[in-house]
Amino acid sequence: MSYAFIAVYAVLTIAFGILPAIYALYLAFTDGDGAFAGFANFTKVMSDFRFLPAVGHVALYLVMWLVALVVLVTFLALVVHAIRVRWLSKTLRFVFYLPGALAGASSVLLWLFVLDPTASPVGGLLRLMGFSSFVQVIVPGNLPPIFAVIAFWTGAGGWIVIMYGALNNISDDVIEAARIDGATTVQIAWRIQLPLLRKWISYMGIMSLAAGTQLFVEPQLLSQASNAIVPNDYSLNQLAYQYAFQQNDFNGAAAISLLLLVIALALSAVFVTRGGLFERG
Repeated sequence: MSYAFIAVYAVLTIAFGILPAIYALYLAFTDGDGAFAGFANFTKVMSDFRFLPAVGHVALYLVMWLVALVVLVTFLALVVHAIRVRWLSKTLRFVFYLPGALAGASSVLLWLFVLDPTASPVGGLLRLMGFSSFVQVIVPGNLPPIFAVIAFWTGAGGWIVIMYGALNNISDDVIEAARIDGATTVQIAWRIQLPLLRKWISYMGIMSLAAGTQLFVEPQLLSQASNAIVPNDYSLNQLAYQYAFQQNDFNGAAAISLLLLVIALALSAVFVTRGGLFERG
């Protein structure tokens, strides 16, 4: 039975992961006629005036989102784990997880109303911050924190539940010994729980980084909803989409996808090495 489960996963991975990656690799190093083009496609997309701004947008969004995840998710997981009232702990985990049940597009559509001061339940706060219209809220300069908030709202709950489970795996004997030695709750969290969560935090960072570099749905829907006030080439994935379906240049789109892959792998390597993800013990 175990081999059957593995076989299904392997087939899906090959069909929707490995084979498309190989095809993208082929497209990235060939021209429209299938002839070898070397690094011409990479040079072309990197010299595009839209490329560096898109890199900056995604980078700023990733920094905000990853910092929020690492700090706030870990903190909230520790808080929920410290609650000894069982029904309250379960309720909080359910409330945190609930936004993740919404699909990405549905989540963004919901946020279209939240970001509109005339219709938002937090419209008073938006107006207090100086925003009187939806257009003022979604100007490009405001988008990185907006996207970070949307991503955190959607994905943080699932990671809180995962971190909560990781905390449950810490031996009660270790925690009790620390309490007997006079350690406070904060000291236990800082000296025992956080070091033992390091691998899980690293794993969260890698998975969130992989998802964050694929930023597409949020800016694409906002671009359509704002009549192009948000540009349709805001992120690298959007730029790749423009190359493929507006310029009919699938080779350039493949080059952007490979650049994204290389960047994501390089940053993931940092999380692996710094987080000791594959260390034993």
